[in-house]
Amino acid sequence: MKNADDTDEYIKNANKMLDAVIAKLELKNDAALSRRLEVAPPVISKIRHGRLRVGASILISLHETSDLSIAELKSFF
Repeated sequence: MKNADDTDEYIKNANKMLDAVIAKLELKNDAALSRRLEVAPPVISKIRHGRLRVGASILISLHETSDLSIAELKSFF
């Protein structure tokens, strides 16, 4: 089981990645990002709070939507 420090680091990095995508797409907030990615708003919230990991499908959607490479997105972790 991962310790709290690893989880906190993951959450911090996931938030940085989501913030970078929001900035690149010039979106206003997480709700706008969820609409752009065509996912339910709770998905973004769960990622931000560490209750959901960034899976392959979200990573690919972020890549296709933002034109950031998969490597760039994964570099946040």
